[in-house]
Amino acid sequence: MTDLAQIPNIVNTIIRCYDIGPESLQKLAAKLTRVEFAKRHMLVREGVCEGQAYFIEKGMLRCFWLVDGNEITTSFASEGGMVFSMDELYYGRRSEEYVQAIEPIVAYAIPLTELVGLFESDLRLANWARVIHQNEYRRLHRSHKERLTLPARERYEAFASQFPDVCRRARLTDIASYLGVSTSTLSRIRRRK
Repeated sequence: MTDLAQIPNIVNTIIRCYDIGPESLQKLAAKLTRVEFAKRHMLVREGVCEGQAYFIEKGMLRCFWLVDGNEITTSFASEGGMVFSMDELYYGRRSEEYVQAIEPIVAYAIPLTELVGLFESDLRLANWARVIHQNEYRRLHRSHKERLTLPARERYEAFASQFPDVCRRARLTDIASYLGVSTSTLSRIRRRK
């Protein structure tokens, strides 16, 4: 059983999103197992059912698709964040994406079956899951709109405003692929700031 004192970043992020209360936090913590991953480790791989969700206590990850041999970054997650294969959790299918550590990671794993069981048996956890998913949908919707309507400079400025920590910690190539611009374009934009 994981002690809540071991996972302050995870607990604080959950509570900021939706205060599930101490009883639900304890239920979740009881199912978590500490894991560590080296930089570049793949936590989720295309074509594989990993069967786990990961809560990040320390470090940063990126999610990406492989399209025609090119890595297209779709999101980043760091302290307090959670990652898993959406295909596996929601549809029972093998993942269509990758999740890779871009820094050494300390995380807490939970089997997807256990996570679903918590959602089904605890209304507070189910509501927390709903809120994080609606927030993620809003982020994706905003990102899609910005990619279609904003020039590259404004896209980067909006991203940097929303995710300053990612701008300091992630590789330029990963940020550029997320924004849909070339690395050289992003480099020029950042030099002009």
